[in-house]
Amino acid sequence: MRQNVDVSTPGIPFAERWCKGKLLVATPPLTDPNFDRTVIYVLEHTADGAVGVVLNRPLGERAPEELHAWAEHISAPGTLFAGGPVDEEALIALARLQGAVEGSWSQVAESLGSIDLMLDPLDVAQSVLALRVFRGYSGWGAMQLDRELAEGAWMVLPAELTDVFCSDPTDLWRIVLRRQGGRLAWVANAPDDLSAN
Repeated sequence: MRQNVDVSTPGIPFAERWCKGKLLVATPPLTDPNFDRTVIYVLEHTADGAVGVVLNRPLGERAPEELHAWAEHISAPGTLFAGGPVDEEALIALARLQGAVEGSWSQVAESLGSIDLMLDPLDVAQSVLALRVFRGYSGWGAMQLDRELAEGAWMVLPAELTDVFCSDPTDLWRIVLRRQGGRLAWVANAPDDLSAN
Protein backbone atom coordinates (compact mmCIF):
# COMPACT_ATOMS: atom_id res chain seq x y z
CA MET A 1 0.00 0.00 0.00
CA ARG A 2 1.46 3.36 -0.97
CA GLN A 3 0.82 6.54 0.90
CA ASN A 4 -0.07 9.60 -1.14
CA VAL A 5 2.57 12.10 -0.10
CA ASP A 6 3.70 15.47 -1.31
CA VAL A 7 7.20 15.10 -2.70
CA SER A 8 7.09 18.35 -4.61
CA THR A 9 9.64 20.29 -2.57
CA PRO A 10 12.77 20.17 -4.75
CA GLY A 11 16.10 19.32 -3.19
CA ILE A 12 14.66 18.08 0.11
CA PRO A 13 14.48 14.28 0.48
CA PHE A 14 11.08 12.90 1.50
CA ALA A 15 12.40 11.44 4.74
CA GLU A 16 14.02 14.61 6.04
CA ARG A 17 10.73 16.45 5.74
CA TRP A 18 8.51 13.78 7.23
CA CYS A 19 10.07 11.10 9.45
CA LYS A 20 11.82 12.46 12.55
CA GLY A 21 9.33 12.37 15.40
CA LYS A 22 6.86 10.39 13.28
CA LEU A 23 5.76 6.77 13.25
CA LEU A 24 6.78 4.22 10.67
CA VAL A 25 3.97 1.67 10.52
CA ALA A 26 4.84 -1.54 8.69
CA THR A 27 2.72 -2.28 5.64
CA PRO A 28 1.43 -5.86 5.67
CA PRO A 29 2.94 -8.19 4.81
CA LEU A 30 6.51 -7.00 5.46
CA THR A 31 8.78 -9.89 4.58
CA ASP A 32 11.44 -9.07 7.20
CA PRO A 33 10.23 -10.76 10.43
CA ASN A 34 12.13 -8.15 12.46
CA PHE A 35 9.62 -5.54 11.32
CA ASP A 36 6.36 -7.37 10.55
CA ARG A 37 3.45 -5.44 12.13
CA THR A 38 5.82 -3.04 13.87
CA VAL A 39 5.34 0.58 14.84
CA ILE A 40 8.64 2.46 14.91
CA TYR A 41 9.22 5.88 16.45
CA VAL A 42 11.84 7.72 14.39
CA LEU A 43 14.49 9.46 16.49
CA GLU A 44 16.61 10.81 13.63
CA HIS A 45 16.49 10.81 9.86
CA THR A 46 18.90 12.53 7.52
CA ALA A 47 20.47 11.80 4.16
CA ASP A 48 23.10 9.80 6.10
CA GLY A 49 20.57 7.35 7.54
CA ALA A 50 17.86 6.86 10.10
CA VAL A 51 17.45 5.56 13.64
CA GLY A 52 14.29 4.55 15.45
CA VAL A 53 12.91 2.17 18.06
CA VAL A 54 10.13 -0.41 17.78
CA LEU A 55 7.31 0.55 20.14
CA ASN A 56 5.31 -2.67 20.16
CA ARG A 57 7.72 -5.48 21.06
CA PRO A 58 7.83 -5.84 24.87
CA LEU A 59 10.49 -8.31 26.00
CA GLY A 60 9.09 -9.21 29.41
CA GLU A 61 12.51 -8.38 30.94
CA ARG A 62 13.03 -6.05 33.87
CA ALA A 63 15.67 -3.33 33.68
CA PRO A 64 19.14 -4.53 34.69
CA GLU A 65 20.37 -3.81 38.21
CA GLU A 66 22.66 -0.99 37.10
CA LEU A 67 19.58 1.03 36.13
CA HIS A 68 17.99 0.80 39.59
CA ALA A 69 17.83 4.60 39.90
CA TRP A 70 15.50 4.68 36.90
CA ALA A 71 13.39 1.60 37.74
CA GLU A 72 10.58 3.48 39.50
CA HIS A 73 10.14 5.73 36.44
CA ILE A 74 9.66 2.95 33.85
CA SER A 75 6.17 3.15 32.40
CA ALA A 76 3.73 0.22 32.40
CA PRO A 77 4.02 -2.57 31.48
CA GLY A 78 7.38 -2.08 33.24
CA THR A 79 9.50 -4.14 30.87
CA LEU A 80 12.34 -3.56 28.44
CA PHE A 81 11.35 -3.43 24.78
CA ALA A 82 13.07 -4.83 21.69
CA GLY A 83 13.97 -1.61 19.89
CA GLY A 84 15.25 -3.37 16.79
CA PRO A 85 17.85 -5.77 15.44
CA VAL A 86 20.84 -3.38 15.57
CA ASP A 87 23.21 -3.60 18.58
CA GLU A 88 20.87 -5.60 20.78
CA GLU A 89 23.08 -5.04 23.84
CA ALA A 90 22.66 -1.25 23.65
CA LEU A 91 20.02 0.33 25.87
CA ILE A 92 18.17 3.38 24.56
CA ALA A 93 15.74 5.29 26.74
CA LEU A 94 12.97 7.66 25.72
CA ALA A 95 11.46 9.91 28.34
CA ARG A 96 8.92 12.65 28.87
CA LEU A 97 10.52 15.16 31.17
CA GLN A 98 9.42 18.16 33.16
CA GLY A 99 12.10 20.77 33.75
CA ALA A 100 14.80 19.04 31.70
CA VAL A 101 18.39 20.10 32.43
CA GLU A 102 20.00 21.54 29.32
CA GLY A 103 22.48 19.15 27.76
CA SER A 104 21.16 16.13 29.68
CA TRP A 105 19.01 14.76 26.87
CA SER A 106 18.50 14.76 23.13
CA GLN A 107 15.09 16.22 22.37
CA VAL A 108 13.09 14.59 19.55
CA ALA A 109 9.72 16.29 20.01
CA GLU A 110 8.14 18.58 22.56
CA SER A 111 8.82 17.17 26.06
CA LEU A 112 10.08 13.87 24.54
CA GLY A 113 13.63 12.77 23.92
CA SER A 114 16.37 10.25 24.59
CA ILE A 115 18.27 10.31 27.86
CA ASP A 116 21.54 8.94 29.20
CA LEU A 117 20.70 6.16 31.65
CA MET A 118 24.12 6.48 33.28
CA LEU A 119 23.02 9.81 34.75
CA ASP A 120 21.01 10.12 37.93
CA PRO A 121 17.35 11.03 37.21
CA LEU A 122 17.75 14.12 39.43
CA ASP A 123 20.58 15.31 37.17
CA VAL A 124 18.36 15.05 34.09
CA ALA A 125 15.13 16.81 35.05
CA GLN A 126 12.90 18.04 37.86
CA SER A 127 10.69 15.04 37.18
CA VAL A 128 10.38 12.09 34.81
CA LEU A 129 6.80 11.85 33.56
CA ALA A 130 7.25 8.66 31.53
CA LEU A 131 10.12 6.36 30.59
CA ARG A 132 10.59 3.48 28.18
CA VAL A 133 13.85 1.54 27.76
CA PHE A 134 14.69 -0.31 24.55
CA ARG A 135 17.26 -3.04 23.98
CA GLY A 136 18.74 -2.46 20.52
CA TYR A 137 17.43 -0.15 17.84
CA SER A 138 16.33 0.00 14.22
CA GLY A 139 18.77 1.58 11.80
CA TRP A 140 19.02 2.36 8.11
CA GLY A 141 22.02 3.41 6.04
CA ALA A 142 22.21 6.41 3.74
CA MET A 143 18.94 6.76 1.78
CA GLN A 144 17.94 3.18 2.69
CA LEU A 145 14.74 4.20 4.45
CA ASP A 146 13.92 6.60 1.62
CA ARG A 147 14.03 3.67 -0.79
CA GLU A 148 11.84 1.55 1.48
CA LEU A 149 9.33 4.39 1.70
CA ALA A 150 9.29 4.74 -2.08
CA GLU A 151 8.63 0.99 -2.34
CA GLY A 152 5.64 1.30 0.00
CA ALA A 153 7.09 -0.78 2.86
CA TRP A 154 6.13 1.80 5.50
CA MET A 155 3.33 4.23 6.22
CA VAL A 156 4.51 7.50 7.77
CA LEU A 157 1.93 8.62 10.33
CA PRO A 158 1.74 11.25 13.08
CA ALA A 159 2.90 10.15 16.50
CA GLU A 160 1.16 10.77 19.79
CA LEU A 161 2.95 10.68 23.14
CA THR A 162 0.63 7.88 24.19
CA ASP A 163 2.08 5.72 21.38
CA VAL A 164 5.58 5.83 22.82
CA PHE A 165 4.41 4.95 26.33
CA CYS A 166 1.40 2.77 25.48
CA SER A 167 0.54 0.45 28.39
CA ASP A 168 -0.80 -2.25 26.02
CA PRO A 169 1.75 -2.13 23.19
CA THR A 170 0.98 -5.50 21.58
CA ASP A 171 -2.10 -4.02 19.85
CA LEU A 172 -0.42 -0.68 18.96
CA TRP A 173 -0.15 -1.46 15.21
CA ARG A 174 -3.94 -1.78 14.97
CA ILE A 175 -4.61 1.15 17.33
CA VAL A 176 -2.52 3.55 15.25
CA LEU A 177 -4.13 2.46 11.98
CA ARG A 178 -7.69 2.58 13.35
CA ARG A 179 -7.39 6.18 14.49
CA GLN A 180 -6.43 7.26 10.95
CA GLY A 181 -9.92 6.44 9.67
CA GLY A 182 -10.83 5.53 6.09
CA ARG A 183 -8.89 2.81 4.28
CA LEU A 184 -6.10 2.75 6.85
CA ALA A 185 -8.60 1.87 9.56
CA TRP A 186 -9.74 -0.99 7.34
CA VAL A 187 -6.14 -2.25 7.02
CA ALA A 188 -6.03 -2.57 10.82
CA ASN A 189 -8.42 -5.49 10.52
CA ALA A 190 -6.20 -7.44 8.12
CA PRO A 191 -5.53 -10.95 9.50
CA ASP A 192 -2.01 -11.75 10.67
CA ASP A 193 -1.85 -14.49 8.03
CA LEU A 194 -3.02 -12.83 4.80
CA SER A 195 -3.31 -16.22 3.07
CA ALA A 196 -6.16 -17.00 5.48
CA ASN A 197 -8.23 -14.12 4.08
